[in-house]
Amino acid sequence: MEALKIVFMGTPEFAVGILDSILKNNYEVVGVITAADKPAGRGQKIKYSAVKEYALGKNLHLLQPTNLKDESFLEELKALNANLQVVVAFRMLPKVVWEMPKYGTFNLHASLLPDYRGAAPINWAIINGETKTGVTTFFIDDKIDTGAMILSDAISISNEESAGQLHDRLMEVGSSTVVKTLALIKTGNLETKIQVESDGNKTAYKLNKENCKIDWTKSGMEIHNLIRGLSPYPTAWCYIKDENQEWNIKIYDAKFEPETHQETVGKILTTKKEIKIAVMDGYIKIESLKFPGKKKMTSSELLNGIRFSENAYAC
Repeated sequence: MEALKIVFMGTPEFAVGILDSILKNNYEVVGVITAADKPAGRGQKIKYSAVKEYALGKNLHLLQPTNLKDESFLEELKALNANLQVVVAFRMLPKVVWEMPKYGTFNLHASLLPDYRGAAPINWAIINGETKTGVTTFFIDDKIDTGAMILSDAISISNEESAGQLHDRLMEVGSSTVVKTLALIKTGNLETKIQVESDGNKTAYKLNKENCKIDWTKSGMEIHNLIRGLSPYPTAWCYIKDENQEWNIKIYDAKFEPETHQETVGKILTTKKEIKIAVMDGYIKIESLKFPGKKKMTSSELLNGIRFSENAYAC
């Protein structure tokens, strides 16, 4: 069988780990496709994607199309003469792109498909309190995350693990799974498995302001899972109200302390170093958070400069 000539497509840090593993295993990457540069932050400075930064450092051939159906881009892609495309955290591809190479186009998805198809599988696995997740490689078809599966690899999720921590572990597992997938394609020893649809399949919905907001009327474990499932990004948030003041805050780390109590749900209780928020079945102890205009800090650091009244509550 002929040597693999790979075009890699990806954008965030997660994809960088996979691309690095492909190169370290001596596969030829003839091109890298990533998102177009865009302004970011208060200064609106142009920001490169993590994959672009890496590709430039490795002197890889780089393409940044804004339109994946543009004729000039398609001609440039075809001229690379790739016989395989690998996609990790990029975007939906038109058929003219994914069907171009001889050996097809496969994607690495950070879940055990068919569960958690969609934009945020790592976050939702934790938010939903899963104890197991993993990665899956599959051949791309004309829908999102529905193609024939090649390999999957499962790992456990600890009950205190954040999305950031799970992200890093899945990047390592994903790197290994992609390399194994490449070896199968190279040797021709490939067997795929069709995804089986069921009403019980869970979805990794796109994260937005609404589904990242903490609902303090939920159980302590549900709130705890939401906070760790959104940490460090995009971060769970809520309002804190005290007398005539209101703050929109982000909560990065918290612990759930089960306890029977008579406090009103949402009530904030503080000591000199601790912040707790009453929930129906206990307290959420805030470890680190961010107030508007301030940096991320621990609760004890915040309490050096802010004091809450007995009427303070979260909502």
